[in-house]
Amino acid sequence: MNRLAHDYEQDFFQWTQHNAQLLREGKLTEIDCIHIAEELESMGKRDRRELMSRLTVLLAHLLKWQFQPQRRSASWQCTLREQRRQIVKLLQDSPSLKPCLYAEGMDEAYLDAVEMAADETGLAVSVFPGNCPYAIEQLLDKTFYP
Repeated sequence: MNRLAHDYEQDFFQWTQHNAQLLREGKLTEIDCIHIAEELESMGKRDRRELMSRLTVLLAHLLKWQFQPQRRSASWQCTLREQRRQIVKLLQDSPSLKPCLYAEGMDEAYLDAVEMAADETGLAVSVFPGNCPYAIEQLLDKTFYP
């Protein structure tokens, strides 16, 4: 095992610093290409997971807001504002994540949100719509409360 592969396995921080230095110095033949590629892919997946997680929380709180109006609180409003703010920031930093808000990504987040809302409200899953009742524009609109 070469030094870079060893560092990757034993001291990730050292590995990152050493590869960054090699890149800055233009020593491309010396970098750990395989692991760098894996890490770059992992970073993209991490951002997608964060977007889906924030979308799920946003959707769950919108469902709670709509289907349990007697329990609405400032805390729920703060959560809605914060999730919207963070989703917008993620999309500004990585606009190519926006398609995740449509089709499969929305379906995935919505199903998780329904389960979360059901767990947190005590309402049956069947109470909530089978498909997401909110448009993307509504989800990101700071003034939208169903």
